[in-house]
Amino acid sequence: MTDAEWAEVRSAMPVPAWLLKRGGCPEAYCHREMLDAVRYLVDNGVKWMALPVDFPYWRAVYDFFRRWRTCDYVRELHERLRRTARGCQGRNAEPSAGIIDSQSVDASETVGEDSRGYDGGKSRDGRKRHILTDTEGLLLEVTVTTADVHGSKAAPALLETFMDRPGRLLKLLWVDSAYQGPALAKAFTRHGVRIEVVRRSDGQRGFVVLARRRVVERTLSWLSRSRRLNRDHERRPDHHQQMVWWSAVIRLSRRMAGDAPRWPEKRPERQTPAPAQA
Repeated sequence: MTDAEWAEVRSAMPVPAWLLKRGGCPEAYCHREMLDAVRYLVDNGVKWMALPVDFPYWRAVYDFFRRWRTCDYVRELHERLRRTARGCQGRNAEPSAGIIDSQSVDASETVGEDSRGYDGGKSRDGRKRHILTDTEGLLLEVTVTTADVHGSKAAPALLETFMDRPGRLLKLLWVDSAYQGPALAKAFTRHGVRIEVVRRSDGQRGFVVLARRRVVERTLSWLSRSRRLNRDHERRPDHHQQMVWWSAVIRLSRRMAGDAPRWPEKRPERQTPAPAQA
């Protein structure tokens, strides 16, 4: 992380229990070093044991990752960053509209048969991540299932998980034609959420940009930039879900700090000066 990113992340960091006098031991490593190590792993797709020696010992980083998974700290960090980002744009902290979509990814041999499936439509043998975003493409909720689970079957649980938290204002969802069925309609009705199905026009062929749906599809492409998410290597589905949240934090913190990676020609200060000619 750059100093600008760390300033944004530090202000939104969850407070550990030991600082609140609720038990536990003080951290042995700097939080910035731990966050950098996990972000490096998610962004570059390396193994835990292959973390560079510049970071803390890999086992300590993995234990940090597991503690944050248990306490759901990375979701809390992303939600705080998301509310701040929306506030800077003059929007309400909580969105009133969102978009749902899913993406199937192949699984490696480390994923057991009990947590993987085959998606015949996408020809993927692995898992499927279902996401809910706001109209800016910021992640609101994610759930991970086997790849053979249809989007309409996973969407009710996705919506329930998001709406069960206090302060939600979601009233409208844009979906594609696959998100239909009595279970999904019942979940929408329970929370007073209205849906609008975005369909392709009759006779359209090839690639077509669809209103609203392009936003969530863009978010899925953002997530795929993290190499750890290009293929599922996690033995546990909840670990894959945490990787999605970490990827979203990386993207959002860079966006808020205005420090997105750029090629050298767009950063003159990083260019190597040309050798002087005789």
